[in-house]
Amino acid sequence: MCGVGLTIDELAARVGLPSSTIRMYRTKGLLHAPQRQGRVARYDESHVERITLVQRLQARGFSLPAITELIAAREKGASVAAVLGVGDEEGPDDWVHVRLRDITRLVPIGDVRPGVLRRAVQVGLLRWRRGRPQARRWALESGHRLSGLGVQSEDVLATFARLRTATDGIAADFVDIFEKRLWPQLAEQSTDVDQLDRVRVLLVELTYTAETVVVGTLRESIRDAAEEFARRNGLLPNADFQPPWAEGPLPVIAERLTETAEEHEDPDIEGFLARGNDDPAG
Repeated sequence: MCGVGLTIDELAARVGLPSSTIRMYRTKGLLHAPQRQGRVARYDESHVERITLVQRLQARGFSLPAITELIAAREKGASVAAVLGVGDEEGPDDWVHVRLRDITRLVPIGDVRPGVLRRAVQVGLLRWRRGRPQARRWALESGHRLSGLGVQSEDVLATFARLRTATDGIAADFVDIFEKRLWPQLAEQSTDVDQLDRVRVLLVELTYTAETVVVGTLRESIRDAAEEFARRNGLLPNADFQPPWAEGPLPVIAERLTETAEEHEDPDIEGFLARGNDDPAG
């Protein structure tokens, strides 16, 4: 049967839908055109799979226009992130065509070798489209800075590979949160409200939260690493170091300032403490 194909009535019986619904799917762009054998339209397994997908998305609460949008975008080669609005179309995440002189912003000019470029493709810094290389805007910017500092391409690529492994794990953790905690809630609420916008909002919010957490955690890690670097290279005094003045008594002027501060009341300070959390400016 698969070699000959299915008539529209046979397809309808296969997927449990009326023939009129299948015609409507074709009209709305949800179903690709069948092959023609004379005057008879013949459908195959790809049509069965497409209808099954539509049914599955409808069961999740996606409207037919939303499903049409998802399918059309996907057929044009758009990523899931782009369809759901997670990535920027124009911005640091955008892929841009690069020329040879642009590649020197990714690696030092002496390191522009076939092996280096192949490695850059492997780790995701470059990709080829129609015989021309493309790079992310942020990769060009970062590569330019590192190249200006004299960092060799091998170090850049090795570091990026390790970083990508780490971020893949972080992304998997957040997607796991979405799948286990948020996705079931969407399924329970799949009544007459279109889910596509809900999914977009939740994924954008989750992405922003993940970026905030990663950047904040990275800053803390860099601070700790900087402290360790300073200790390792003798840039900090020993832990038991005390300045000479710490061994003697406090200067008399400090004692007098302390006594003066305790002896005189300040109305502003007293009023602030008395108001507590009822302070209108708080």
